[in-house]
This record gives sequence, structure tokens and C-alpha cells, in this order.
Amino acid sequence: MPRTAHTVIPAKAGISVLKGFLFAALSAVCYGTNPLGALNLYAQGYSPENVLFYRFFTAALLLFAVILAKGSHFRVTLKELAALIAFGFLFAVSSLTYYASFKYMDAGLASTLLFLYPLEVSVMMALFFKEKIRRWTVVSIAVSMSGVALLYRGGDGSSALSTAGLALVFASSLSYAIYMVMANRINLQMGAVKMTFYAICFCLVFLLLYSVIFGSGFPPLFTQASSWGWGFMLGLVPTVLSLIFMVKAVKIIGSTPTAILGALEPVTAVAIGVLVFGEILTGRLIAGIVLILGSTVLIAVKKGK
Repeated sequence: MPRTAHTVIPAKAGISVLKGFLFAALSAVCYGTNPLGALNLYAQGYSPENVLFYRFFTAALLLFAVILAKGSHFRVTLKELAALIAFGFLFAVSSLTYYASFKYMDAGLASTLLFLYPLEVSVMMALFFKEKIRRWTVVSIAVSMSGVALLYRGGDGSSALSTAGLALVFASSLSYAIYMVMANRINLQMGAVKMTFYAICFCLVFLLLYSVIFGSGFPPLFTQASSWGWGFMLGLVPTVLSLIFMVKAVKIIGSTPTAILGALEPVTAVAIGVLVFGEILTGRLIAGIVLILGSTVLIAVKKGK
């Protein structure tokens, strides 16, 4: 058959879709690098709220530069401001509890348990917005709970994971799920970069309040070049780059495939934990991780149909 303009379009579309999947994978892998920066800064004596302050401070500066480069405005209405303050609070709670959980359990396991938030979103939508709970949702919840049970008993099944660690990471996933539901229902008329910028700015305010009232006081100035490097890495890679790649992926392939490839987030965190920090990975833990990731992928696939 002769080559015509009609035969070229599918190839271009195929390349575009491939780029979309690449962006989705990069977004997930970037977000999965959170433990790499956090654990290295913990080893230097910094607290979770200190680490998060520098992560989000760097991210806010970078997003500010992105908004300026795009020529966008910073104006928000009072209604938008109230929602953004709420988003910032939820950001702070989710991030603080997630980073604090690294103190009680392996970072890879914490990242896997955090990935329960899509299931929690489905449950909240059913409870508060009358969204019908379908059979596959129940199956996904059952599968995920089986995975959690395997993880709870630890690597060899003889000792339980820290209850405090589990409580912290569940609080993190739940607060992030609430953020997702609110973002979906409120539907602010602004871009993802601008919304994230303001949410991070208010998140910084709440983190400072927590640090001063309950934590270690005002964040100390980093004194080592490596500390600044890890702080910049956390602001750039798992925050700004992850967001930009995610936005690009959603525009090209949609939210469902992007959510499915989000399973690479905990996989990346587990790999970093094992390869860099010497965390132990057993068959029992692998089975628990696979069950949790599988249940989340099932939710994403079914919602996309």
C-alpha cells in the first residue's frame, strides 16, 4: 500500500502515547526517591519537619520560577484561598506523618502502605458522595488488606511491624486521600502548578507552626554542602519534576494509565531501601507488596472503563 499522510498519523500517535507512558513512569520514579533524600538527612541529625521544610521551601522557589516563566498570574479569590489553605494543611499532615514513619519502619514498606490512598478515595466517595461500591472495589480492598496483613507480621512473620509506624503511614495515606477527594469536588479553576505552589506555601506555614510548637523549633540552617544538596534534591526530584511529568502524562494518556504506572513509586522506594540502605526484602514482604500494588492497579483499571 502506498505511504500516504493517513499512514503517518498512527506512528505519530504511537510516539506521543509512548512519551505519555514515559512521563508517567518518570513521575512515579521521581516521587519514589523521597526516602533517598530523607534518610540521608536523618543520618545527619535533622528531624522530619526540618527535612520537609527544606524540601517544600526549595519546591516553592522552583514552582515560583516556573509560574513566572509561563507568564501566569498569582491572583486567587477568597473562595480559592480557603481551599488552598485546607490543601496546605492536608499536605503538611500527609508529608509529616509519611516522613515520620521512616523512623519506625523501612522506607520501602512505608511507601507501599502509602499507596493505599486510591482505595481510601473510593471508600470516601462511596460513603460521603453516594458513589456506588462495586464488586471489584470490595475485591480490591480485600486483596489490599491481605497484603497489609503480610507486611504487618514483618519479613519472616515472627515479629510485628511498629504500631506507631503503621498509624503514621495510614494517617498519611488517609490525609492524602482526603486531599484528592477535595481537589476533585472543589475543582479549582487553576493549573496544577499554581495550585501546588500555593498548597506548598501554606504547607510550609503549618510545618513551621508544628516545628515551633511541638517539634524542634525553627529549622536550623544547613551547615554541610551535602545537606543543601539533599534538600535541593527533595525539592526538585520527588516534588517539582514529579508534578511536571505527571501533568504531561495526564494530558497525553489520561489519568487512569498515569495512576497505574504510579505503582512504580513504592517499587522505586523499595529498591532504594534495599540497594542503598540495606533494608531486608523477603518473599513474605514481596508477596504483601504485590498484593497492595495489584489491588490499587485493579481500582485504577476498573475506574478507567
